[in-house]
Amino acid sequence: MNINSKDINISLTKRAANKIKKLYSKNKNFRIFILGGGCSGFKYDFMLDKKIKKNDILINLLGINIVIDKISMQYLTGSIIDYIENIEESKFIIKNPYMKNTCSCGSSFDI
Repeated sequence: MNINSKDINISLTKRAANKIKKLYSKNKNFRIFILGGGCSGFKYDFMLDKKIKKNDILINLLGINIVIDKISMQYLTGSIIDYIENIEESKFIIKNPYMKNTCSCGSSFDI
């Protein structure tokens, strides 16, 4: 399902867009999804993916195709996708206004 980025409430920082573009292939989409697990209940995951499934939502933000399944989308509304890189770590992060708790290591969350 193709959705206009103006119809959803998810944003992508320029820093994240630039990193995705370095990894990006025109044949692949940047998939964001939520998995059950971790000490707080859920965790985010990211991958480059060629496939778009029947219940996926395709969003174009800053020239990047982002794919999110419908179940994950309900937990991502209002979120900002960012990328951090420092001496300790480099990773994509989600700033989610509905997130209540995170675990001490920061890899999982609760809504």
